[in-house]
Amino acid sequence: MDLADHRRLDALYRDPYPLYARARAADGLTFVPELDAWLVARDADVREVLRRPEDFSSANALRPDVRPCPAALAEFAKGLGGFRTVLSTDGEAHRTYRAPLNHGLSVARLNAVLSYATARAEVLVDAFAPRGQVELMGEYAEKLPGDVIGRVLGLTEEDARTAVHGSRRAEELLFRPLAEDEQVAAARDVVTLQILLDNYIRERRAHPQDDLISTMTAALVPGTGDLTRDQRAEMVSQFQNLLIAGHLTTTALIGSTVHHLLRDRAQWELLCAEPQRIPAAVEEAARFDTPIQGFRRLTTRTVTLAGTELPAGTAVFVAYGSANRDPARHPDPDAFDVTRTAPAKHLGFGHGVHGCPGSHLGKAQLRLTLELFTRRLPEMRLGRAADQQVVVRPTLIHRSPQALHLTFPAEKPEEA
Repeated sequence: MDLADHRRLDALYRDPYPLYARARAADGLTFVPELDAWLVARDADVREVLRRPEDFSSANALRPDVRPCPAALAEFAKGLGGFRTVLSTDGEAHRTYRAPLNHGLSVARLNAVLSYATARAEVLVDAFAPRGQVELMGEYAEKLPGDVIGRVLGLTEEDARTAVHGSRRAEELLFRPLAEDEQVAAARDVVTLQILLDNYIRERRAHPQDDLISTMTAALVPGTGDLTRDQRAEMVSQFQNLLIAGHLTTTALIGSTVHHLLRDRAQWELLCAEPQRIPAAVEEAARFDTPIQGFRRLTTRTVTLAGTELPAGTAVFVAYGSANRDPARHPDPDAFDVTRTAPAKHLGFGHGVHGCPGSHLGKAQLRLTLELFTRRLPEMRLGRAADQQVVVRPTLIHRSPQALHLTFPAEKPEEA
């Protein structure tokens, strides 16, 4: 893909909603050259694909937009990984990966980490509240989910930050056009992450603890003996994927939600006055500007969807973000409205066998964030000149503002 192709792709990624609207109104499916896939845009069609994993395989779910250069691939060869994950498998393989993940991310276990998340969120706000301003993405939205997923996995806080950096670099390397030297640097960061995870996996193999690395390792490679290199690489792949899904999605959700609330002052002030509406606001935010806009699927046989015949091996892009703006399911879908009564179920966290197993934790972090901000920073506003448009990251995964500058009356330190 050349630079001009990436510019066209960036434009689509920054605002895909006009394309979605045209595709929903069209007969059949719409082929999108920039995605090299047929766009599945209507809510009913998206749900049909997600209900039929035997016909629409997830094998290409994580197909990158960019193929790393040979020098970056040479760096990758020094690490571990490259195995399929729960996101890119079907059938028995998917069930094998999914079962211990569901157990490890149970509501009971995730609730146990929420006290840590709440305390950590307070500490992060304490750091910027006295200044009266913050760049929310870098100083809060990226930090809280990274620390929380590190806690769930069982990493130390220092190692969690290293892991979060490496997983972010993996996303950049595979979905952003980087110069060759930057690709090599990113690959080295990913290998550092893989080695860190491998060390944890082997240590937890010998000395299990109450964390997700211990739970999944024991389930997927039972026993007590030394792991083979392939087994270690398989486990590293699973946890590398979990890191990316576990923090980048929540980071995006926090940033987008705060942005949309502050753009519509009346809704922000309503939440401040009536915080009992926050759970509904969380669901509306996930519907309105879905962090994971969609995933690719690959047909396993000739199928017909929405009147369009798709031969075996055809790529489709299943657009959750479009389904969540479908007027056939959501009245006035292009309005962000936290007061919706009896809202229809959205696809902000997927649906069916590939539905997000960590959605409870992601939504809980957004909920506690809104509770904290409305209580401590009710006068929070968009900063850096109100007429400057917030720039959205050019991606259909982890869609969020690139930066979000906010201002508010500085908190005065409590008197001793």
